[in-house]
Amino acid sequence: MQEVVDEFNHSQNRITIDFLSVGQIEQKTLLATAGGDPPDLAGIYLVDVCAFADRNALTPLSPFMHADGVTPDQFNSRYARVYGGMGSYRGEVWAVPTTPSTVALYYNKDLLRAAGLDPERPPRTKDELTEMSKKLIVRDAAGKLTQVGFLPQLNSWWGWAFAEWFGGQVFDGKDVTISTNPANVQAFTWMEDYTKLYGLENIRRLSSTFGNLSTPDDPFLSGKVAFVFDGVWRYSYVQQFHPGLNFGVAPWPEAVPGVKDFTIAESDMLVIPRGAKHPREAWEFLKYLSSPNLAAQGIDEISGVERLCYLQQKASPLTQWSPFFTDHNPNPYADIFRKLAESPHAVATPQMGIWDEYQRNLILAFDKVRLDIETPQQALDECQQRVEQSWQWHKESLELHKKDVTAATP
Repeated sequence: MQEVVDEFNHSQNRITIDFLSVGQIEQKTLLATAGGDPPDLAGIYLVDVCAFADRNALTPLSPFMHADGVTPDQFNSRYARVYGGMGSYRGEVWAVPTTPSTVALYYNKDLLRAAGLDPERPPRTKDELTEMSKKLIVRDAAGKLTQVGFLPQLNSWWGWAFAEWFGGQVFDGKDVTISTNPANVQAFTWMEDYTKLYGLENIRRLSSTFGNLSTPDDPFLSGKVAFVFDGVWRYSYVQQFHPGLNFGVAPWPEAVPGVKDFTIAESDMLVIPRGAKHPREAWEFLKYLSSPNLAAQGIDEISGVERLCYLQQKASPLTQWSPFFTDHNPNPYADIFRKLAESPHAVATPQMGIWDEYQRNLILAFDKVRLDIETPQQALDECQQRVEQSWQWHKESLELHKKDVTAATP
């Protein structure tokens, strides 16, 4: 991002952007906005966009678009299908995507070959994923697990996505539906089956040897797990911690017959906090970032979000890519993630102001199921009850705020 900021500053002489990289960006942005001294631009997570908008912490972007002679729909049409509406919520545009990611299946070709499986043929259905996982089980002389195929707990933060993968839905745009949709229960039952396959104590012993994602001891990088669902960023971790790893990347296997190229998508987002002192200048940077040189033929010609994504070894959120970005992307699997972003079955984080809380409760339900504490239906019923109550309180709060604003309007 610093390089892109420098590029913008050198491209004109009216505006200078000062870039500051900090941790806990979502908390600091919200506090600074509430205190009346926000930054002019802030990078936040996708999950924060709706929550910030509901708290009246963001500057709407559609007035800037209209001033430039384009509608929000026209502006958002530059983005791939799943990214185009990410910054829109309650009829307004609040954010623009920067570095995006869809999720695909990573698989270890050497482990597949050692198990007698075709290393060039990843699983094509969820049932094939399970059957191949059975063949990839390895135990030591004492009978303890040393290797498995797929392990759902490595993707617990995407438990909601498994439900959608099975044809379910966790939020229908109005109501919480985690326990009322039968497909959601089927998905959590499928995840529970892996605990039965490996044995709970065996999983606990094996997982105690796992390192974090950004270390060489990550279970996929260290060869203890053969399959993992992950975003475009995993390629850079492979290059950093295990450059010789023989792996492949494939779309999600089919969970619902005929539904191909399912994926979930996320993105880092840029916003103009409410109360920013230089909103028009901030918009100029957002516009610059979102309008790269799509004719670029060389590395010195790529700009804006393409330069940012190139340096992060990711796919671009845009529908159109420049010739250089397309042909020389440092991530050899970028095109897979690009095609997934255009899939009609790509889904993004549900748009609700309490999604962060909802997701925490989904992870709790996921853990209760995989640890054999509760049945899938019991865990999802509890999740439904807790989140329904929070969602009702949140909607009531929004209605009260709307009335307060109306009453204060002269």
